[in-house]
Amino acid sequence: MVNYYDRIKNLRESAGLTQAQLAHKLGVTRAAVNAWEMGISAPSTALLIELSRLFGVSSDHLLGLDEHAALDVSGLTEEDVVVLQRLVQLLKKKNS
Repeated sequence: MVNYYDRIKNLRESAGLTQAQLAHKLGVTRAAVNAWEMGISAPSTALLIELSRLFGVSSDHLLGLDEHAALDVSGLTEEDVVVLQRLVQLLKKKNS
């Protein structure tokens, strides 16, 4: 199971954000983000909610309690969604 600090780091990096950029978006210090990613401290409940909104995932996913991630497909066509579903299936086969 993935822990919250690895998940925060992975989501941040996937979004193309530095620790400083994420900190700025959340109104915290870069040192706070670094401490979260090292597992030294954890974000407050309010910041967990903001992180979930920012990255488009559930708080359970962010905390590593749920391995299922939700993707925001608003604005995509049905064809786009089908392509994403096929890609997910291909990646699951590749990784199994």
